[in-house]
Amino acid sequence: MTTPSAFSTSFEVSRLHLPIAESFLSFVARYEEAVPQLDAAHLAELESREASWEEMLAFIEISAPHGFLIYWKNDVHPVMSMAGDDLPCFAYLMGNHTIAERMFRFNPLAMMYAPLRTVIWEDRSGQGWFAIDRPSTLFGSMGDPAIAAVGEELDVKLLSLLDALGLQGFALPSS
Repeated sequence: MTTPSAFSTSFEVSRLHLPIAESFLSFVARYEEAVPQLDAAHLAELESREASWEEMLAFIEISAPHGFLIYWKNDVHPVMSMAGDDLPCFAYLMGNHTIAERMFRFNPLAMMYAPLRTVIWEDRSGQGWFAIDRPSTLFGSMGDPAIAAVGEELDVKLLSLLDALGLQGFALPSS
């Protein structure tokens, strides 16, 4: 058996930078309501009793009103403020493990981008921003049409979430 050679993949990513039209903390609260924190205790309970995948799908349906959950949140400000940087910033991992599984089954490398990274921050002028890399550009880089199709589906879910949050400036390309 031969050892495969290392290789590199280059691809273009489309990053969305969307201005927030309300106070920073108000938007953070609305985002966290629209994309709630994963209920880790309930997830552990499902795992401990070896719940069915159908139960997991129902858990997501109930838990994620827009199809996404927060898996991790980092308040960046406390650490950065030690260096004199006083801008508020929250970084998140947002996703849906039942959707991620539909890519994982084809190639576990899809977990490089699942869950998705999002950032909410305020610039020096006081303008709030929301940023995310467009899922179809991330998952399209895998070179697998089945994974790319899920990435395109995630674009549609993301557009719905952005609409619910009142964020403008992102549209899907016309077919």
